[in-house]
Amino acid sequence: MNRFYLPAPAWHAPSPRLDTSESHHALDVLRLKPDDRVVIFDGEGTEASAQICALEGKSVLLRIGQKSPTPPLACAITLAQAIPKGKNMDLIIQKAVELGAARIAPLLSDRTVVQISGADAAKKRDKWREIAIEACKQCGQNRLPEIGLPQSPGNFLEHNEPSELMLIASLQPDARRIKDVLADHPAPSSVCVLVGPEGDFTPAELSLAKSRGCQPITLGPIILRTETAALYCLSVLAHELFSQ
Repeated sequence: MNRFYLPAPAWHAPSPRLDTSESHHALDVLRLKPDDRVVIFDGEGTEASAQICALEGKSVLLRIGQKSPTPPLACAITLAQAIPKGKNMDLIIQKAVELGAARIAPLLSDRTVVQISGADAAKKRDKWREIAIEACKQCGQNRLPEIGLPQSPGNFLEHNEPSELMLIASLQPDARRIKDVLADHPAPSSVCVLVGPEGDFTPAELSLAKSRGCQPITLGPIILRTETAALYCLSVLAHELFSQ
């Protein structure tokens, strides 16, 4: 059944309605009509059956039916990702949703080619949020990950509340396997993993991360592209932590 995003506050309106983008998708793409049934989700863990009860201009009005809560995953995973060039960040956002990331923190490291600031940063975040919503709709995820504004690794480590377990992907010889690190920290309630740009974090950035409690992890003997490294980390963490 077709799924649509309806933010939690809108569920309590006398006549809940899909926003402009979701209404366009329902009417102009899917050609839905009054009385058609859909599924809505609020991005906070609740979904519900719903019926299109009316059209008002180009807006879809809904009648919400049975609600069903989705329990949170066993561990809240944050991906702090250096922004790659091109559209690879879009791919990372999409796949991070599918792999259950609770939060995505875009990073502007010293070796990041892309540099974003001011209004452009807010526009980028809005675009990434739209990609995350579409991914939630497609994969059945009812929890929309929080997506932060682009910031430096130092600012992220300084001003964000640390996770119970802090990791950083590293090419240095002191890096350990994710599985070995998790064996020393069984069943963490939250994990953050920092993934650097092509060329890795600088020694200064890595040193700062380690001083803030980040444990270096190796992703194997083959050097991965940054988008591959992100998906590798999320996949391994999901396998190890979500099945507990």
